[in-house]
Amino acid sequence: MSSIQAEVITTERLDLLPLRVEHAEEMATVLSDPALHTFIGGTPDTPQALRTRYQRMVAGSPDPGVTWLNWVIRLRDEACLTGTVQATINGPIAEIAWVVGTPWQRRGIATEAAHGLVTWLASQPVESIIAHIHPAHDASAAVATALGLTPTDVRQGAEIQWHRRLTTPEASE
Repeated sequence: MSSIQAEVITTERLDLLPLRVEHAEEMATVLSDPALHTFIGGTPDTPQALRTRYQRMVAGSPDPGVTWLNWVIRLRDEACLTGTVQATINGPIAEIAWVVGTPWQRRGIATEAAHGLVTWLASQPVESIIAHIHPAHDASAAVATALGLTPTDVRQGAEIQWHRRLTTPEASE
Protein backbone atom coordinates (compact mmCIF):
# COMPACT_ATOMS: atom_id res chain seq x y z
CA MET A 1 0.00 0.00 0.00
CA SER A 2 1.33 3.43 -0.91
CA SER A 3 1.97 6.04 1.73
CA ILE A 4 1.67 8.85 -0.80
CA GLN A 5 -1.08 11.28 0.15
CA ALA A 6 -2.42 14.23 -1.82
CA GLU A 7 -1.34 17.54 -0.34
CA VAL A 8 -1.85 21.16 -1.35
CA ILE A 9 0.27 22.07 -4.37
CA THR A 10 0.78 25.77 -5.09
CA THR A 11 1.76 27.25 -8.46
CA GLU A 12 2.01 30.86 -9.61
CA ARG A 13 -1.76 31.35 -9.98
CA LEU A 14 -3.27 28.14 -8.67
CA ASP A 15 -3.83 26.05 -5.59
CA LEU A 16 -4.30 22.35 -6.21
CA LEU A 17 -6.46 21.28 -3.28
CA PRO A 18 -6.88 17.62 -2.32
CA LEU A 19 -10.34 16.51 -3.42
CA ARG A 20 -13.13 16.57 -0.84
CA VAL A 21 -16.73 15.44 -1.25
CA GLU A 22 -17.76 19.01 -0.43
CA HIS A 23 -16.26 20.15 -3.75
CA ALA A 24 -18.97 18.30 -5.71
CA GLU A 25 -21.54 21.12 -5.84
CA GLU A 26 -19.17 23.73 -7.29
CA MET A 27 -17.41 21.18 -9.52
CA ALA A 28 -20.73 20.03 -11.01
CA THR A 29 -21.10 23.56 -12.37
CA VAL A 30 -17.45 23.75 -13.48
CA LEU A 31 -17.79 20.46 -15.39
CA SER A 32 -21.33 21.03 -16.70
CA ASP A 33 -20.48 21.70 -20.37
CA PRO A 34 -21.25 18.58 -22.47
CA ALA A 35 -18.38 19.59 -24.77
CA LEU A 36 -15.96 18.41 -22.05
CA HIS A 37 -17.08 14.87 -22.88
CA THR A 38 -16.32 15.05 -26.61
CA PHE A 39 -13.27 12.79 -26.35
CA ILE A 40 -14.04 10.79 -23.21
CA GLY A 41 -17.74 10.09 -23.72
CA GLY A 42 -20.54 10.30 -21.22
CA THR A 43 -22.40 13.33 -19.96
CA PRO A 44 -21.86 15.82 -17.14
CA ASP A 45 -22.64 14.51 -13.65
CA THR A 46 -25.36 16.03 -11.52
CA PRO A 47 -24.18 17.40 -8.17
CA GLN A 48 -25.48 14.24 -6.42
CA ALA A 49 -23.81 11.88 -8.91
CA LEU A 50 -20.56 13.82 -8.58
CA ARG A 51 -20.83 13.71 -4.78
CA THR A 52 -21.23 9.92 -4.96
CA ARG A 53 -18.25 9.62 -7.34
CA TYR A 54 -16.13 11.86 -5.11
CA GLN A 55 -17.01 9.69 -2.08
CA ARG A 56 -15.57 6.66 -3.94
CA MET A 57 -12.51 8.60 -5.07
CA VAL A 58 -11.76 10.01 -1.60
CA ALA A 59 -12.15 6.52 -0.07
CA GLY A 60 -9.29 5.38 -2.30
CA SER A 61 -8.60 2.51 -4.63
CA PRO A 62 -9.90 -0.90 -3.58
CA ASP A 63 -6.59 -2.29 -4.89
CA PRO A 64 -3.97 -1.82 -2.14
CA GLY A 65 -1.24 -1.59 -4.79
CA VAL A 66 -2.88 1.40 -6.50
CA THR A 67 -3.13 4.91 -5.08
CA TRP A 68 -5.69 7.43 -6.29
CA LEU A 69 -4.69 11.07 -5.86
CA ASN A 70 -7.15 13.78 -6.87
CA TRP A 71 -7.11 17.55 -6.67
CA VAL A 72 -9.43 20.39 -7.61
CA ILE A 73 -7.84 23.41 -9.25
CA ARG A 74 -8.52 26.71 -7.50
CA LEU A 75 -7.73 29.93 -9.38
CA ARG A 76 -6.62 32.19 -6.52
CA ASP A 77 -7.36 35.59 -8.13
CA GLU A 78 -10.94 34.59 -8.92
CA ALA A 79 -11.40 32.47 -5.76
CA CYS A 80 -13.12 29.71 -7.72
CA LEU A 81 -12.61 26.12 -8.74
CA THR A 82 -11.79 25.64 -12.41
CA GLY A 83 -11.07 21.95 -12.94
CA THR A 84 -9.24 18.86 -11.68
CA VAL A 85 -5.97 17.01 -11.93
CA GLN A 86 -5.39 13.46 -10.88
CA ALA A 87 -2.73 10.81 -10.61
CA THR A 88 -3.22 7.07 -10.31
CA ILE A 89 -0.04 5.54 -8.96
CA ASN A 90 0.66 1.89 -9.61
CA GLY A 91 4.17 0.95 -8.56
CA PRO A 92 6.64 3.41 -10.07
CA ILE A 93 4.19 4.72 -12.69
CA ALA A 94 1.79 7.64 -12.29
CA GLU A 95 -0.99 7.97 -14.83
CA ILE A 96 -2.15 11.57 -14.87
CA ALA A 97 -5.18 13.37 -16.25
CA TRP A 98 -6.55 16.90 -16.21
CA VAL A 99 -9.73 18.74 -17.10
CA VAL A 100 -10.49 22.45 -17.00
CA GLY A 101 -14.00 23.85 -17.26
CA THR A 102 -14.88 25.55 -20.53
CA PRO A 103 -15.01 29.14 -19.15
CA TRP A 104 -11.37 28.86 -17.98
CA GLN A 105 -9.86 27.16 -21.02
CA ARG A 106 -7.20 28.80 -23.22
CA ARG A 107 -5.68 30.56 -20.19
CA GLY A 108 -2.85 28.09 -19.48
CA ILE A 109 -4.59 26.69 -16.40
CA ALA A 110 -4.41 23.04 -17.48
CA THR A 111 -0.72 23.33 -18.31
CA GLU A 112 0.11 25.16 -15.08
CA ALA A 113 -1.89 22.73 -12.92
CA ALA A 114 -0.52 19.62 -14.64
CA HIS A 115 3.01 21.02 -14.42
CA GLY A 116 2.53 21.58 -10.68
CA LEU A 117 1.32 17.99 -10.36
CA VAL A 118 4.25 16.53 -12.33
CA THR A 119 6.74 18.61 -10.33
CA TRP A 120 5.19 17.27 -7.11
CA LEU A 121 5.19 13.69 -8.45
CA ALA A 122 8.90 14.03 -9.25
CA SER A 123 9.52 14.34 -5.48
CA GLN A 124 7.61 11.10 -4.84
CA PRO A 125 8.72 7.51 -5.54
CA VAL A 126 7.51 7.78 -9.13
CA GLU A 127 9.73 6.94 -12.09
CA SER A 128 7.44 7.50 -15.06
CA ILE A 129 4.44 9.63 -15.96
CA ILE A 130 1.88 8.52 -18.51
CA ALA A 131 -1.26 10.12 -19.90
CA HIS A 132 -3.83 8.83 -22.38
CA ILE A 133 -4.95 11.37 -24.96
CA HIS A 134 -7.34 11.10 -27.89
CA PRO A 135 -5.38 11.78 -31.12
CA ALA A 136 -7.81 14.57 -32.11
CA HIS A 137 -7.57 16.35 -28.74
CA ASP A 138 -5.04 19.01 -29.72
CA ALA A 139 -5.36 20.99 -26.46
CA SER A 140 -4.50 17.98 -24.28
CA ALA A 141 -1.66 17.03 -26.63
CA ALA A 142 -0.28 20.57 -26.18
CA VAL A 143 -0.47 20.21 -22.39
CA ALA A 144 1.30 16.83 -22.54
CA THR A 145 4.01 18.26 -24.80
CA ALA A 146 4.54 21.19 -22.40
CA LEU A 147 5.00 18.64 -19.60
CA GLY A 148 7.71 16.83 -21.54
CA LEU A 149 5.59 13.81 -22.38
CA THR A 150 5.91 12.23 -25.81
CA PRO A 151 3.44 10.02 -27.68
CA THR A 152 4.16 6.30 -27.83
CA ASP A 153 2.88 3.50 -30.06
CA VAL A 154 0.74 2.20 -27.18
CA ARG A 155 -3.01 2.67 -27.55
CA GLN A 156 -5.71 2.32 -24.93
CA GLY A 157 -9.02 2.22 -26.69
CA ALA A 158 -9.13 5.29 -28.93
CA GLU A 159 -6.39 7.07 -26.99
CA ILE A 160 -2.63 7.26 -27.43
CA GLN A 161 -0.39 6.75 -24.43
CA TRP A 162 2.07 9.58 -23.79
CA HIS A 163 5.13 9.01 -21.60
CA ARG A 164 7.85 10.81 -19.66
CA ARG A 165 10.54 9.22 -17.54
CA LEU A 166 11.33 11.07 -14.31
CA THR A 167 14.49 11.10 -12.29
CA THR A 168 13.61 9.58 -8.94
CA PRO A 169 14.81 11.27 -5.72
CA GLU A 170 16.99 8.21 -4.97
CA ALA A 171 18.65 8.39 -8.41
CA SER A 172 19.68 12.01 -7.91
CA GLU A 173 21.41 11.40 -4.56
